[in-house]
Amino acid sequence: MIHTENHLKNSDFITDVVIGMSDGLTVPFALAAGVSSAVASNHIVTTAGIAEVIAGCIAMGLGGYLAGKTEWDHYKSERAKEEYEVEFIPEKEKEEIKEIFAAYGFSEDFQTRLAEELSRDKEKWVDFMMKYELGLERPDPNRASKSAITIGLSYVVGGMIPLSPYFFTATPAMGLHISAIITLICLFVFGFVKSKVTGQPLFTGALKVMIIGALAAAAAFVVARLFA
Repeated sequence: MIHTENHLKNSDFITDVVIGMSDGLTVPFALAAGVSSAVASNHIVTTAGIAEVIAGCIAMGLGGYLAGKTEWDHYKSERAKEEYEVEFIPEKEKEEIKEIFAAYGFSEDFQTRLAEELSRDKEKWVDFMMKYELGLERPDPNRASKSAITIGLSYVVGGMIPLSPYFFTATPAMGLHISAIITLICLFVFGFVKSKVTGQPLFTGALKVMIIGALAAAAAFVVARLFA
């Protein structure tokens, strides 16, 4: 019998899409709902919405870039420390290798043999220490720019969904009704796909995402109506 392992691939990309889409669907939807309760022109709603999508795209993309850059800088910094320790205090590092294998139940003799074998190649030695001592995987050097683009574009795509009805309806009220239906359906579908990819309960995950978006829009609508 052939065993096929199904594991999530390219999780960084999926994570960035989820971050961008979830905020893109929710924030412009809430903003448009709030503005709709206070104005009588669709043009005002779409203008405010587009401005928010552009600002959100830049802010979210920048946040993704800084997060990716910080991850890479942290990895480089920790790797430099490990390279120094391997070069100048190798015996201490060998003891740390033995401690790692001891935690897995290997005998002391076998720990020593494994430590000696690993220490023959300093590059692989450092790789081992980064992964098993510090728990750090080598990130993609281009992660920052990729993350910025993916999150930013996902935010734009998500943000234009709740705004699109306002371009084709006569009043903000009509636009809001259609926007609410389309966005809540998209939020449910998005939540379903997100739950499927991440291995979460499908219906519960989809419903949770939809309810969060609905509550955000409802809160914005009520606040705008109170101060209008």
